[in-house]
Amino acid sequence: MQRGSFQLMKSVNKSIVLNKIRTSEPISRAQIAKESRLTPPTVSSIVKELLEEGLVRESKLGESNGGRKPTMLHINSEAYYVIGVDAGPGSVECVLTDLAGKILARSASYPLTKPITNEQFLSILIECIESIMDLVEGISEKIIGIGIAMHGVIEVETGTSLVAPNLDLKDIPIKDTLEDAFDLTVKVENDARAMALGESWFGGNSDVDNMVAVNFGTGVGAGVVMNGKLYHGAQDIAGEFGHMTIDLHGEKCECGNPGCLQTFVSGEAIAERFKKQANLKDGLAGEKIYEMAKAENKDAVRFLQQTGEIIGIGLTNIIHLFNPSRIVLGGGVMKSQEFMYPKICQTIEERALTSEAKKTEVRVSSLGDDATLLGAVSLLLVELFDQQSVSV
Repeated sequence: MQRGSFQLMKSVNKSIVLNKIRTSEPISRAQIAKESRLTPPTVSSIVKELLEEGLVRESKLGESNGGRKPTMLHINSEAYYVIGVDAGPGSVECVLTDLAGKILARSASYPLTKPITNEQFLSILIECIESIMDLVEGISEKIIGIGIAMHGVIEVETGTSLVAPNLDLKDIPIKDTLEDAFDLTVKVENDARAMALGESWFGGNSDVDNMVAVNFGTGVGAGVVMNGKLYHGAQDIAGEFGHMTIDLHGEKCECGNPGCLQTFVSGEAIAERFKKQANLKDGLAGEKIYEMAKAENKDAVRFLQQTGEIIGIGLTNIIHLFNPSRIVLGGGVMKSQEFMYPKICQTIEERALTSEAKKTEVRVSSLGDDATLLGAVSLLLVELFDQQSVSV
């Protein structure tokens, strides 16, 4: 679907009706009018458009409350499709999903190796997206857009990667380049913020208005949802949780500052810390440390618990700063949750300022390795379904 067509589909009232159907299906026209406070004629008119566009389908009649049985409405999840891209820092991967976030196709993983230029990075992005489109050639006209989850600092309005520290790149024109290449709407967001949006849409977290999602992987980042809206801050750097300084004299981070949280709890940092602590000649990957802990290696168990304590200290700072209802933890590091999670919760219990703050729910993502990819998909879905849920 070309960019112009997608723009024409959107209106605030239409998004209200679509989102009400999405969150409450099956639902009748009358119930939509009652809950949205739109007039019944307005709802009927919008539903007629949505049926004609194929975005909504009707089902068998619902229960009667004394009059004629109402026809129930559902989202037609196969009406359109979305491409989601997880871009870096170590690789690029794409998926194609329907409107319900069901993954229908997946690309190979395209490695990113340094040194790399902006042009080379963009070429890999294009190649990865082309590979997924080749897999679904027959439905390419039903793709409404491409969502990009990119590590580092993103200027969301222009879709530009201002700083990609793990790749040593700056000022990458992702949105302009991909829209020129594919003539599709492109949304670009920081990967941790995209993950937060994906958790809100697909991770069973739609019941809370204020939440933080934290991604512990090659880097460490967070996405903040406040009053149901994704929070960016004044200069689009809100959520750079991994670059919170916790040791003035600590190891130098890739961002150039010493003692960032990322130098303690990213995947690479964990491997390096264990190497030093265990006096090993060569480092061990996080997976191997986890296997050692599973085999009851006391040093590995103690180390992962210590890492959980460090994470818990960082999360306590988030609680004190944002006071979210829920914190969702994701990324490869959390595969060792068996040993870290109890210590994370214990640390918050010990350090949170008030008894109410101690009740902040901390859970591990149910989306697993696909959390960021589904977050990228949600960047397009929020445009289609929920125009009022704008970012701030």
